Amino acid sequence: MTPAAIGLLQLLLMLAAAPLCAAWSARLRAWFQRRRGADLVRPYAGLRKLFAKEDLRPPEASVIFAAAPRAAFWATCLAAAVLPVWRPQALLQGPADFFLLAGALALGRFALSLGALDSGGAFGGMGASREALVGALAEGPLLLGLAALALASGHSSLSAMAAATQGQPLTPVSPVRMLALAGLAMVALAETGRIPVDNPTSHLELTMIHEAMTLDYSGPSLAWIEWAASLRQLLYLTLVADLFLPWGLTPGPGWYGPLVGIAAWAAKVGALTVAVAFTEASLAKRRMYAVPEFLGIAAALTALALVFTALP
Repeated sequence: MTPAAIGLLQLLLMLAAAPLCAAWSARLRAWFQRRRGADLVRPYAGLRKLFAKEDLRPPEASVIFAAAPRAAFWATCLAAAVLPVWRPQALLQGPADFFLLAGALALGRFALSLGALDSGGAFGGMGASREALVGALAEGPLLLGLAALALASGHSSLSAMAAATQGQPLTPVSPVRMLALAGLAMVALAETGRIPVDNPTSHLELTMIHEAMTLDYSGPSLAWIEWAASLRQLLYLTLVADLFLPWGLTPGPGWYGPLVGIAAWAAKVGALTVAVAFTEASLAKRRMYAVPEFLGIAAALTALALVFTALP
């Protein structure tokens, strides 16, 4: 099988597993809060129901409102195509492809914010402004953390970084990796709209960030947004697993290799989801004016990781 075909299959696997990851996260959060939680197939049923409904739009909205969810979804797919899943060969791997990852995520955020502004609603504009603030503060720590890991591994490609880390001991502990992990974990919570930055289950419009931008959407447009949000969550979990827990990536041939790699990836993503759900159940949502302080800590951690890596 060619590397391009392997990369395409890895992207399709992430697309298919993204709603399941979101359902698993919601189920774990409910368990930690001593609730039963919804079924794991509920997101798939919800997407199917939304795709079958009529796509409505506000009378003041233009074509931008309808195109924004599709653009956000395909931009997130572009970012996911950079990440390896069961083999250290991504669909769009290349020199410094982590810049493509950050740029695609920013493009998806921009498209969704533009659609929310185009709706003409007050809550859409409020959510778009908050999303722009969080995104602007999170992009710096994301790039700094990835740059520190690139310098530490001697490779600028995410696939090469994962392959280089795979050859290290089982528990590589270093200041650079611990600082980068802490900073990127905080960025992941902010970028995926999780507590303590945002609450995806909140129904209070004045406290929403991501959900406030989706209030005017319905039907297939809302389905694209929900699918993109779940894919973004799985993307960040896979990114952390690739860079800090790359064991299980199978570069060798054999029919059993993909099965082992997919099982290892699912186990790592499932364990990271448990950590995220426990964090959400243990912390309270921070006020909006405290979010810059939260992401400022992430920026400081990743900047220290980059400095320690650059020092001889």
